[in-house]
Amino acid sequence: MSSFLDRAHTVAPPGYNRFLVPPAALAVHLSIGQAYAFSTFNLPLTKLIGITKSAPDDWSLKQVVIIFSIAIVFLGLSAAFFGRWVESAGPRKAMFTAALCFAGGFFVSAVGIYLHQLWLLYLGYGVLGGCGLGIGYISPVSTLIKWFPDRPGMATGMAIMGFGGGALIGAPLSTNLMAYYATATSNGVLETFVTMGVLYFIFMMLGVYAVRVPAADWKPEGWTAPVVASKMITTAHVHVDVAWKTPQFILLWIVLCMNVTAGIAVLSQASPMIQEMFGSRVTPIAAGGFVGLLSIFNMLGRFFWASMSDYLGRRTTYMIFFLLGIVLYATVPTTGQMGSIVLFVAACAVILSMYGGGFATIPAYLRDMFGTMHVGAIHGRLLTAWSAAGVLGPVLLTFIRDDQIAAGVPKAEAYSLTMYIMCGLLFVGFLANLGMRAVSERHHFRETASAHS
Repeated sequence: MSSFLDRAHTVAPPGYNRFLVPPAALAVHLSIGQAYAFSTFNLPLTKLIGITKSAPDDWSLKQVVIIFSIAIVFLGLSAAFFGRWVESAGPRKAMFTAALCFAGGFFVSAVGIYLHQLWLLYLGYGVLGGCGLGIGYISPVSTLIKWFPDRPGMATGMAIMGFGGGALIGAPLSTNLMAYYATATSNGVLETFVTMGVLYFIFMMLGVYAVRVPAADWKPEGWTAPVVASKMITTAHVHVDVAWKTPQFILLWIVLCMNVTAGIAVLSQASPMIQEMFGSRVTPIAAGGFVGLLSIFNMLGRFFWASMSDYLGRRTTYMIFFLLGIVLYATVPTTGQMGSIVLFVAACAVILSMYGGGFATIPAYLRDMFGTMHVGAIHGRLLTAWSAAGVLGPVLLTFIRDDQIAAGVPKAEAYSLTMYIMCGLLFVGFLANLGMRAVSERHHFRETASAHS
């Protein structure tokens, strides 16, 4: 088994079809993308004892929602700490480890549900599952970039699109399983966690089996690397331990953090926001449909914008994200005042497409700046920006909304100040992206220098 997982045993034979690799990455990303649908468990987890309603000894919603936050924090931390190991171990071993962690998170959580010990859910889905999210998220990135040196944005977009669309599978799967397993003495959550752990492990193993890396001297047929690279696309490489200390890494960290903070704020409160802004005109069922629509745009935006970045350039693509984003966020309060649900939905849909597009474009941006040698490890360290944004965005929106309502502002207008603050954050991201320049040659990796160090 260990030899099967070794990087040397994943090298593709001559004539291998490189388009077989993105589906392997998708198998992992569609699985771990279930994290976006974890909210389907929130209310059922508060009724484990009461079954139909919360009993005095049941967990509160505030206690339960922390599980998702822990998972996102450990996604970023594990991607940062294990990024270099993922590069050296290869995608097959990394994907296998991710499958063990992600499925294991469900199993440990199931034990926590059985014993009614909330800390086991924090440890299981939060810590262990979060590590599976982080390792699984970055494991195919450098492999895809090496398979598609001619279209790195499109390649990473194909895989990372799966993470955005994972909720489209995870949400109905979890709700249907809970309904199937529900009895007079169980609401089906325990059995659903075990079943999903098994199903996702099997599905992720398909990716483990299928993934391949190109031979060291491989290149696409008929393709030659450009003789003179663009100033913003390097042909050199930067070591991960050097890259994260450069101004470019810091600026890209700010770029990703600002883009994600703004987008995840809308995503985290999409359902209550549309209901409170438009009142009885939007039913809870319609609000659920709105959330589903945003998930679709989040998913499609990952492929569309990352593919477009191959033609527009990464810096230009992020300029569009920030400038268009500022306009759209500033427009959201106006759509509420106008009472235009159509314009509100359209603005949020484009916002979420750029939120997803930011995730999918950033690996290619890193490849342009730092080369392919350690791009997976560098990407892992950059994802700490996601951990920060995952806390900052929802907290900003929720706290400001609550303060506005407490100050007597009508619920329909309680989100206006937050939207304008998001415009300010996007402007910070715009300035960081504007400051991007090529990495200085003194940071480039040199084999001879490394050998003597």
